[in-house]
Parts: sequence; structure tokens; C-alpha cells
Amino acid sequence: MRAQLARIDAVLVQALIAAALSFAHLHDVASAAGQDGWKAWAYPVSVDLLLVAAWRRLRTGGAKAAGWCWFVIALAASLGANVATAGLLDLDQVPAWLRILVAGWPAVAFLGGTLLAHSAPGPAPYEDSEDQEDAPYPAPELPAQPAPELTPAPPAVAVPAALVEHARKVAAEHRTRTGTAIDTPTLRARLGVPAPMAEAIAAHL
Repeated sequence: MRAQLARIDAVLVQALIAAALSFAHLHDVASAAGQDGWKAWAYPVSVDLLLVAAWRRLRTGGAKAAGWCWFVIALAASLGANVATAGLLDLDQVPAWLRILVAGWPAVAFLGGTLLAHSAPGPAPYEDSEDQEDAPYPAPELPAQPAPELTPAPPAVAVPAALVEHARKVAAEHRTRTGTAIDTPTLRARLGVPAPMAEAIAAHL
């Protein structure tokens, strides 16, 4: 536990030192570019806030491209100020292009901060997706169907063998004359028997 606290304290101290140095460099560049007074102190705050907003978007937001874009812009402004104060530029005679960049930075920072803070968030992830996949879908309720009524089979009809033989002759004569098999109604009409008897005879043919 103490070792972990020591590591955290070291990181915090390092971060505070880096932030203080970067803050001072940005203040010096802004002051040298003609932004004196409270305005020179506002520039480092603006750069650091844009860095924090872009880093937060990279960690939690959905639009990663916008986060990286503004993070690089803010990082370039911070690194540029650090390099400029290292003796590469004469802060007593700041070039015109640097004055233009410093003067235009508030508008750039305002645009970046607004886009990062008010852009639409990404879709919320589904919660408990595994539980939803494993849960069975409820079966739809179907209306109750009435049980089909069973039709009793017709009673067996005893057919004399002689009547069956006569029916075969009638059926053969009908096939010879028409070229088609005789149907039950025609057989009934030719034999003059009831419908159950005709169906029983047709079953023997």
C-alpha cells in the first residue's frame, strides 16, 4: 500500500512540475506576443483546459477522431511555447506570424472546447447482453383450438359374392364402352343398390 502511494505521489509531483513549467512558458510567449496583464495568464489556462477536454473525449467519448485532432492542436501549442522559450526565438522581437497565432488562439480554443463538450455522444452499450442472449424468448400464446370431432367409421356391409361378380361385369362393360373406370354413383345406378352397398361393392372391384 505504501509503495503504491509512493508511486502515485511521484506521478503527481512530476505532473505538477510539468504543468507549472508549461504554464510559465505559455505565459511568457503570450506576454512577449503583446498579450500583457491578465490575458497572458489566461492563455496557459486555455491550452490546458483544451488538453483536458480532448483527453477526456479520448477516454470516454465516441468521436475518437475529434478527440485526437484537438489533443494534437493543444499539445502543439504547449510544446511550441516550451520550445520557443528555450532560446530559439528572441522574445524581445517576436515575429509577426507568432503574434498572429497567439492572437487567434482564443477563437480556436473556444471552437475546440465547444465541439468537444457539446458533440453528440455515441450509442450507449447494451446492458447484460449475455443474460439477454441466454434468456429464452417467451412462447406466444395461441388461441385454444376445439378438439376435432371423430367421425365414426361406417359399419361394414356384407356383399354377396354373386353381386360382386355381377358388378365386375358391369364395370368391365362400362370400361369397354367409355374407356374409363366406372364411378360409384354410376355403379349404384346400374345395380340399383343403396349408397353404402355401392361403396362396399366398389371397394371389392
